[in-house]
Amino acid sequence: MSRLRIFADDAPERPRAEHTEGEDIRAALADIGVRFERWETRSEVTAGADPETVLEAYRPEIDDLMAAEGYRSCDVVGMTPDHPERTTMRGKFLDEHTHAEDEVRFFVDGRGLFTLHVNDSVHEILCERGDLIGVPAGTRHWFDMGERPHFLAIRIFTNPEGWVADFTGTDIAARFPRLEA
Repeated sequence: MSRLRIFADDAPERPRAEHTEGEDIRAALADIGVRFERWETRSEVTAGADPETVLEAYRPEIDDLMAAEGYRSCDVVGMTPDHPERTTMRGKFLDEHTHAEDEVRFFVDGRGLFTLHVNDSVHEILCERGDLIGVPAGTRHWFDMGERPHFLAIRIFTNPEGWVADFTGTDIAARFPRLEA
């Protein structure tokens, strides 16, 4: 189940709010400029599907979003619990960073934990199958795929070169909960 927990940025031990209903999550994230949508999933597309099959299955939604927001490219990324580089890949995203463009992800299968640091709050969003999140450019955040990752996601970009991070150098991400197995 998708979930949003909101913490004070100096109090990682106890959330001040928690939402599990899609509309409540969408509304709370809209207040900070973050897109959250639920897309209908295709039962035939799950972890292990080849990228072309994934993109073709969601082509109408992708095309609509790209046209509406000016995004120029997309790809598919996935991770499995037995992937030999899972620990290295997980570590790449665990520190707070920003991007010069929006970070848009649609979870075709599995789950991942996006954590956003906005003003004096930390918004932890557990994204699962069917969730689309759009984190605005310049938003401080980090991502945890967990120790035993399982996800397949479509990434949508403005910059055709894809994911480029600017790390903030703070230790805030280490103080907040990680994605549990």
